[in-house]
Amino acid sequence: MRHILPNAMLGLLGGGQLGRLFTLAARAMGYRVTVLDPDPDSPAGSVADVHLCADYRDRAALDRLAETCAAATTEFENVPAESLRYLARRVPVRPSAECVAVAQDRIAEKRYLDGAGFPVAPYLAVEREADLSGDLAAYLPGILKRARLGYDGKGQRPVASAAEASAAFQALGREPCVLERLLNLKSEISVIVARTGPAAVATFPVAENHHAAGILDLSIVPARIDPRVAARARELALQLADALDYRGVLAVEFFLLGDDRLLVNEIAPRPHNSGHYTLDACLTSQFEQQVRTLCGLPPGDTRLLSPAVMVNLLGDLWRDDPPAWDRLLSEPNVVLHLYGKKEARIGRKMGHFTVVAEDRDQALAKALELKRMLRA
Repeated sequence: MRHILPNAMLGLLGGGQLGRLFTLAARAMGYRVTVLDPDPDSPAGSVADVHLCADYRDRAALDRLAETCAAATTEFENVPAESLRYLARRVPVRPSAECVAVAQDRIAEKRYLDGAGFPVAPYLAVEREADLSGDLAAYLPGILKRARLGYDGKGQRPVASAAEASAAFQALGREPCVLERLLNLKSEISVIVARTGPAAVATFPVAENHHAAGILDLSIVPARIDPRVAARARELALQLADALDYRGVLAVEFFLLGDDRLLVNEIAPRPHNSGHYTLDACLTSQFEQQVRTLCGLPPGDTRLLSPAVMVNLLGDLWRDDPPAWDRLLSEPNVVLHLYGKKEARIGRKMGHFTVVAEDRDQALAKALELKRMLRA
């Protein structure tokens, strides 16, 4: 695989916060970045060298990106796979359109994981109302999730009976969904994989994730789990990346059951919110890894330099006045990242902060204290 070296222009489809952090990492490494995103105020577009403000299917914009960029990637899985296939005729695209297509549809994702032998929760593909007419005992109580475009708890409904499942399907517009059984979990964890090829692959330490209203609230690293479970999670994530012949950064979310069994929950063909701690607590961040794997370079060192806790900052904190950044920034072991979004909305990710400490429990205690302070 040919190396793409600094000063090359890299193409990015998607202009949100993940794209912004990719762009900042790429520019710090000496690369230039073209962002294709339809939002004129996109967080990534504001820091890129070039912002193509156009739809992801705009052939003229895709042609310009292909003409000027040495390779292209995506910052989220909802970029049309056909746009990635179109680009791949002319420039390297990592991850591939095929990998992104698996991750952007929950039905395709579940079927792939199940068919490839990876453990998943009991699920039912619901493509029409008749799919809910059979015996649903194996999937209830459960969550009905829209197959496409759902994230951060959006497009989901908890259901406890067949009648509730039918009503939820109607409420979600009768669009294809997955009905997934609710399980008694010990915790939720995730692993970030960086893979340039079979002989050039690395995983980051396992993160323990806590959610609120379907949105990631905080991540604790290293996860408070048995080291053997952590090793198994990293092994499964590597096996999945190999099975997909994946090129790029891949996030694998797991359910950890009470008996320490692991189930694959979801995959994301990109850096992940739960990997933001790598910006401040690892030798190489997940965003530098995205640059490296896109450019055919080996992944960087993923060692954890310090225990860390990452806390999401949602638009709920922006009330009459901005949050108390002065109090947050007075802490010497806290790093604040804001995403440059102009409008704060309830549930919208506006930034995050990371607490690093010599001891994981100290980092968690300080993170919870600062979280309470900001919400007071």
